[in-house]
Amino acid sequence: MMLTIRFVPLVCGLALMLAVGCTSQSAAPSADQGSAKSTETASSSKKTAHTHDSWWCDEHGVPEDVCGLCNSKLAAELQKKGDWCKEHDRPDSQCFKCHPELEARFAAQYEAKYGKKPPKPQG
Repeated sequence: MMLTIRFVPLVCGLALMLAVGCTSQSAAPSADQGSAKSTETASSSKKTAHTHDSWWCDEHGVPEDVCGLCNSKLAAELQKKGDWCKEHDRPDSQCFKCHPELEARFAAQYEAKYGKKPPKPQG
């Protein structure tokens, strides 16, 4: 009985840490977090850095030259044209969450160029 009473707080503490550690974080940092977060990301892993030097944006699942999430000028143009998903903060013409069929359309472009399926988009 005493052994059980000692471990209850330990188990509760571990469960709390697990729950807090597994919560998702916002994709867009606030103004005061922005510079610190980008510095952490840049220094943490060079391997996962998105370089924008290839034809395909692996992160977003579209050709790099039309990626409205990587190119802020293109994003501004698309917003002016009304091509913007406010719910997911991305071009509506590239919002795979609202329009899952678009992912297949862009994947077909990748397959035509490389002869294989594209990597699964991360965002």
